[in-house]
Formats: sequence, structure tokens, C-alpha cells
Amino acid sequence: MLRAMRILTGLQPSGKLHVGNYFGAMEPAVRLQEQGEAFYFIADYHAMTTMQDPAALRENVRELAIDFLACGLDPKRAVFFRQSAVPEVNELAWILSTVCPMSLLSKCHSYKDKIAQGIAPNHGLFAYPVLMAADILLYDSNQVPVGKDQKQHLEVTRDLAVKLNDVYGEGTVILPEPIIREDTAVVIGLDGRKMSKSYHNTLPIFGDEKPLRKTLMRIVTDSTPVEEPKPVENSTILALFKLFASDADYQTLLADHQRGGTGYGDFKKRLADAYWDFFAPMRARRAEILADPGYVDQVLAGGAARAREEAAKVLGRVRRAVGLI
Repeated sequence: MLRAMRILTGLQPSGKLHVGNYFGAMEPAVRLQEQGEAFYFIADYHAMTTMQDPAALRENVRELAIDFLACGLDPKRAVFFRQSAVPEVNELAWILSTVCPMSLLSKCHSYKDKIAQGIAPNHGLFAYPVLMAADILLYDSNQVPVGKDQKQHLEVTRDLAVKLNDVYGEGTVILPEPIIREDTAVVIGLDGRKMSKSYHNTLPIFGDEKPLRKTLMRIVTDSTPVEEPKPVENSTILALFKLFASDADYQTLLADHQRGGTGYGDFKKRLADAYWDFFAPMRARRAEILADPGYVDQVLAGGAARAREEAAKVLGRVRRAVGLI
């Protein structure tokens, strides 16, 4: 009997989730859980390459779990778990390391980018793509949603899958395919650059209303007078508003920019209203989750048990192929 298409994605618990995380990863993942068998994990092993604060890691893991569930992840439809709750991933990562050329990792731009940002180099950071490959291959994943910045790492995964199959036999691991959403692969931050914690230009998904509205009111704009038409190309306000508003409301805001007679303060207020209304259902769901202290632990434990069942099958097949059993 053929199983359903298996979809896998992971999110790092590196801090408070922002709008870029939502549209780039979480919202697509929530939709995809309706289309196949979804495996979604919290990448706490990966977070350790740049975070050495145990208390912060524990808190970030829990907050990410709460936020993902609040944003629509359904544990009845998706297997949701902590990466570290499935230790089999480390054995597969080692097996993949034995067929991974050093040159393949040396070409990865993510490592170079992080070092350029001042992050201390370490083996985990350098070998990050191998562990990511193990994350994907351990569950016989067919499709993997990734942003443009992770596309190269998925190419490494495919290269390692081909290499392992060439050395130990076709079918040792399944070759995954990427899902890249071009329309929301890059979400604009408050300063017009890509939304990123590194740029300190993020807009959180959750938080208190007043400070969040103040954050949006601080978006830098030009000095075009109120009565004049406003530039629409590369407009941060329009780019963000399009994420939260209906097409009709977006067209109205666009026309008001082009017509003139309305100031940026009004546009920012409309943006803040659309943003706040958009996440209202998620805030309500988050409050329900917080009211049940044991719910998150129960979901993650159940997901880990299911994930380990699948991991054992795949790792058993790989161990036989390479001669470990």
C-alpha cells in the first residue's frame, strides 16, 4: 500500500518568531499539512551551533511550540516534535558524513555568512548541512518547503542522498524535492531589507498591542508632502500591508498612495489595523494553549514517539545497507 506524500520542515528556536517566519515557513507548513503526511520539528540541535544558553534554549523551544500550534499546526494531522527527541538523527548524520566531500561543505554560503556576522566558527556550524540532510532523509521525506536562503542546503541533502545511494545501493534513502514559494520567500522588514533578526528589523507575530503598533509607526518614510502622490515602488508599507489585507483593501491603499492627499501616518495606522486583525485568531488560540499547561508537552511527546517509529525504519534500512547490521 502506497503511503501519502510526506512533507518535512523544521524551525530553529532562535528567539521570538516574526512575520517573516510566519509567511516564509509556518503558514506554508500549516497549508501543506492538509496535502500530505507532515513531519514538523523544532531544530534545537541546530540552534546549539549559535546558542550556548541552556535556559534560553529551553524557553525558545517551548515558545516556538506554542506559537506554531497557535498559528494552525494541528497535531492530529502533523507529527510535531523536538529534533533532539529523536537521537537516531545523529547516527544518520554520521553515516552521511562518511560520504560527504569536504568541498561540498566548503561551498555553503550559510557558514561563510554566519562567520562574517561574527559568530565563532565551530564544527557544528560547518557541518550544519549534513545534520539538516539527516533531518530530511531520516523520515523518507518527499517534499521539503524551504526559503531561498536554505535552497543550497537542500541541494546538499540531495547530493548526499545520491552519493549514499551510489555507494550502498539505490533506495538506501529517498531523494527529496524542494518546495520554494517565490511569492513570500523573502518578507520585507521594517527597514526595507529582508526581515531578519540579524538586521533588527522584525515584526513579532505575538505581543502587546500598543508597543507593536508603535513599532509599525516607526517605519521610515520619505519627506513627500501629504498632498503629493507617494512613491509606491519599494514601499515598505505597501509590501507589508499586502501580506495582511485583502486584495481590495490593498488596491485601495495603493490608489491612495498614487492619488495624494493622505499622509504616511494614516497609511501606517491602516497597516497596523490590518496586521493586528490578521493575527487575532492566532492570539485567541495561543491564549487557549497557555490555559492548558500540559498540552504542549503532551503534543511533543506524542510527536516524538511517532517520529522515532519512522526513524527506526529508515535507519534500520540504512544500517543494513552500509553493513552495520
